[in-house]
Amino acid sequence: MVSILSLWAPILVAAVLVFGASSVIHMLMPYHRKDFKKVDDEESVMDSLRALDIPPGDYIMPFAGGPEGMRSEAFIEKVRKGPIAMITVMPEGAWLNMGPQLAQWFVYVVLVSCVAGYAAGLGLDAGAEYRTVFRMVSTVAFACYSMALMQNSIWYHRNWRQTLTTMFDGLVYALVTGGAFGWLWPS
Repeated sequence: MVSILSLWAPILVAAVLVFGASSVIHMLMPYHRKDFKKVDDEESVMDSLRALDIPPGDYIMPFAGGPEGMRSEAFIEKVRKGPIAMITVMPEGAWLNMGPQLAQWFVYVVLVSCVAGYAAGLGLDAGAEYRTVFRMVSTVAFACYSMALMQNSIWYHRNWRQTLTTMFDGLVYALVTGGAFGWLWPS
């Protein structure tokens, strides 16, 4: 068994490498450019939403409020009539300063590295061979980065292409994490 405290170097190195890999993927690779579609009359839709002054948050339309509401004739008619929409309203200018999101992303990457390192440390001893560490850490990191993404496509009709490409990103991050741990595993 390897203590989580003895894994500080691979945790931080993996986090920095994954942060760098995610930057390369999202700035240079073209495959995420098709993740979202443009609304035909974007300006009109944005003007309409702006006039409603909806506070930042996640919303669903129509809104049932619970199982009883889902059985009501009014709700059923709204669902039949459509459209059904889930929207996330962000604060104005949220993408102009991405510093807070990048900081949160880095903390998340460190957390995934801690979980993967902890799991590997429970099952492996100091001096474990590179491939064994790589496989264990990569598997746990992949589960952390990718597996729960499918729920959004299953339940909320999130675009499967976007889910699968984001899961592919998670595989890249997992392999980078496994490589860093295999390289820096305590002897």
